[in-house]
Amino acid sequence: MIAVAAVAVACGTQRIAVPKASSLYAGAVLFNQRCSGCHTLSYAATQGSAPNVRTAQANNGPDFDIRCERPVTRVLYAIENGGFSGAYMPQNVVVGQDAIEVAKFVATYSGRKAPKVTGTTVCSSQPIGTIPPPTATATANTTPTTTTAPSSTAHKGAAKGAKAKKRPARP
Repeated sequence: MIAVAAVAVACGTQRIAVPKASSLYAGAVLFNQRCSGCHTLSYAATQGSAPNVRTAQANNGPDFDIRCERPVTRVLYAIENGGFSGAYMPQNVVVGQDAIEVAKFVATYSGRKAPKVTGTTVCSSQPIGTIPPPTATATANTTPTTTTAPSSTAHKGAAKGAKAKKRPARP
């Protein structure tokens, strides 16, 4: 009975391994809160991936202790678009600055426990990259604009070098 109590106390005591003073700590906390059900990343104290891929369920996400995710723009893309398949991960599971914080955290800490494989680049040797700042036109343009999509025939002609005809904007 004492052994069972000792196991029960030890269960779930893993803590976030990123220092609280780190600029990546907020991303680790958000990852722990929003991504732990499906992903493993020990630096965020999460164990959501299946331990055996043969018995995994379809919604078990990648083990980021093993899988390298770089550059940071790739991670942000996955967060915004529901992973790369769009099948199980919800789009925009975190948004705005929170998404950027999670992306930076994952890009920095993922792949640190990957086995060394001859002929492959170790994750820590790959550049993390940066998130480009928002463009001035995207933030400065606050007036609504109307655009029309080109017709499929105009698009085909444009692909062959022909000029696409401009269609008037709808009122």
